[in-house]
Amino acid sequence: MERLTLKQYRQMVEKVLEFKRLNGEMPPYTIVDGCKISKIVYVDMIETANKFLLEMGRNPEIVEIGRTTDMNCVMKF
Repeated sequence: MERLTLKQYRQMVEKVLEFKRLNGEMPPYTIVDGCKISKIVYVDMIETANKFLLEMGRNPEIVEIGRTTDMNCVMKF
């Protein structure tokens, strides 16, 4: 997985924010469709998407996952 759709991205952000609300800190990783994404990567994704929103005035249709080396994906069958 190299990118998330807007729907996947929003679900990821919702899970991260819910974890932060319950635990007082961001989770060390999040899982999206079987792919474990490290904190440094998902924080970068959020910053990039927010920058796009501010500059373009709209949400991106897809969000690129920056450092795929920091991911651990499990294939679903």
